[in-house]
Amino acid sequence: MVSDIEAHGASLVVISPQLAKYSKQVARKHHLTFSVLGDKGNALASQFGLVHRLPEDMRGLYGALGIDLERFNGDDSWALPMPGRFVVKPQGVIVSADASPDHTRRPEPSDIMGILKTL
Repeated sequence: MVSDIEAHGASLVVISPQLAKYSKQVARKHHLTFSVLGDKGNALASQFGLVHRLPEDMRGLYGALGIDLERFNGDDSWALPMPGRFVVKPQGVIVSADASPDHTRRPEPSDIMGILKTL
């Protein structure tokens, strides 16, 4: 899919609140060929209104699953960005946006090609 996106003159970039050392581990493990940028403290996601804080009961569940957001994200905010996809023209204009507070509803990756074909 990354090569299809690049064939349209576009780039795929992922933005994550994880510390760089953990994002790099994920990128190596999954052989990612696109950029993974850091969003320390969810600063960018906050500007877009895409941050939610996990309630106390969810923090315990995450801990039981071995997910230590404080360690991975480098802060104690227990905040996560909503999953989303944004298509941005080189001029900085957002031409497509898809985000949801429901973490189980994620943008369909294959839809990106249809969006790129309209540009």
